[in-house]
Amino acid sequence: MSTDDQYGGGEVGGTGQTRTRFPEPSDPYAPPRRTPRGLITVVGVVVLLIAAIAFANQTRTPEDPTTTTDKPPTATNPTAATGTAPVEGKSAGVPSGFPQDQQGAQSAASNYAVALGSDGMFNPARRRTIVNAVADTSTRATLQSGFDADYSPSLLAQIGLTKDGLAPTGSTFVSRTVPAGTKVTAFANGTASVEVWCIGMFGLTGEKSTRPVTSGWFTISLKLTWNGSDWKVLETAQKDGPTPVTGDDPVSTSDEIGRAVTEFGGFTYAR
Repeated sequence: MSTDDQYGGGEVGGTGQTRTRFPEPSDPYAPPRRTPRGLITVVGVVVLLIAAIAFANQTRTPEDPTTTTDKPPTATNPTAATGTAPVEGKSAGVPSGFPQDQQGAQSAASNYAVALGSDGMFNPARRRTIVNAVADTSTRATLQSGFDADYSPSLLAQIGLTKDGLAPTGSTFVSRTVPAGTKVTAFANGTASVEVWCIGMFGLTGEKSTRPVTSGWFTISLKLTWNGSDWKVLETAQKDGPTPVTGDDPVSTSDEIGRAVTEFGGFTYAR
């Protein structure tokens, strides 16, 4: 036993901690204690590995495909998020004043898709306000009558809403559209055709709901025109998909969905 190192002082009366020391061979002709060869081999391999990594890092060239950069998205990186600074103006709660370029047309289409896919479209007064804000004057009346037919009283009753688009007591109505991406299919002579790929949530929360909240993927096509100061809607259309494979996430309860819709406000600006 000994206390002559970090476990105690060199004298009795240190910390009182001890360690076991194996005795040296008493035979002076006995062979000296050897360092295990396995340990030397392991240390050597680790040193060589560190040296190889350091050499690889020093010799990597800019053309190395594993090198990462913060360059802006290019044609070879189409899935990266893009977008310029948002507009500052709003009309009836819908962003307005988009620039007269393809970026502006895509931003306008994204925001109009959010507005036209909101729960406000199920209320006659709010629907008229939304359509007035996004539609061009030349097609405003046509769009209004078309949406009025789509959101008819019979449809509202089928969903379980009142004639004013309100959910029954104890339930929350959910209709929310979230853009996932945009694509310009035509751009010339003051008009633009833009497709907006979206995911949406739709349904009623509540234990007695016959239409629980579900999600779906769809693409909204909008034909826009430049009216001298902003992009406005001429025509709209919608089709299903593209739809990814559904994940393995557990389905939330109706109460959880209701709280989420109430607590998580929708975006007021897209792209």
